Amino acid sequence: MSGIVSPGRFDGKIAVVTGAAQGIGREVALRLAREGAALLLTDRSEIVEETAAEARDLGARAAVQRADAETFEGCESVMAAAVARFGRLDVLVNNVGGSIWFKPFAHYAPHEVEAEIRRSLFPTLWCCRAALPHMLANGAGSIVNVSSVATRGVNRVPYAAAKGGVNALTACLAWEYAGHGIRVNAVAPGGTEAPPRRVPRNPAPPSDQERAWIAEVVAQTKASSLMHRYGTAAEQAAAILFLASDEASYVTGVTLPVAGGDLG
Repeated sequence: MSGIVSPGRFDGKIAVVTGAAQGIGREVALRLAREGAALLLTDRSEIVEETAAEARDLGARAAVQRADAETFEGCESVMAAAVARFGRLDVLVNNVGGSIWFKPFAHYAPHEVEAEIRRSLFPTLWCCRAALPHMLANGAGSIVNVSSVATRGVNRVPYAAAKGGVNALTACLAWEYAGHGIRVNAVAPGGTEAPPRRVPRNPAPPSDQERAWIAEVVAQTKASSLMHRYGTAAEQAAAILFLASDEASYVTGVTLPVAGGDLG
């Protein structure tokens, strides 16, 4: 695994990572394992078990609670499992989300709009709600939400609306809970390189027209970055772990773009 790690930075910390089966979530989980955290990993896919096994191979304590983070009940079960297994909850990384379709807004069906919002807003909203009582009981906690710079971009209006909601809830929760020792921040990734998804968000193969719309997204993403490239999962994980760690103890309410200079 690439990326600079800080051994011991999360010694004694209990962390929940959502969407830990693939991509950024997997990278975050393995970085946390290398840096000393005990982990409760969650995803809908059984592939999350492989991430947990890799974390254990790195010497971490790691458990899995498969759940549907689009429901409050699913999120509540994850936080309860973390506390039951490890005794408390210190860090929450809300990573679930991602565009299902890429096309101009006029081409979205109503049920597709709703599906995008459920996928990229509600998991973060529900997981924050489920985690807060446990963090309030501890008098401390760090939440990092994974948003996106695609709140300004083409062919992803419903996804952009959902991630705009993530930015707003990050700011509002930071205001509400700073006095309780709980920090709430977000990262806003730009385009990020990752292996092909083993469980695709949209199982239907794209049409020729849809591939053209996806190409427009890729072109706009690279053009909007001052570095004119996609980032890596390791670069995203580095920013997430900083905000989650005690090194960021005086940082809350921030949405940090990690997009090569694209501020979203």
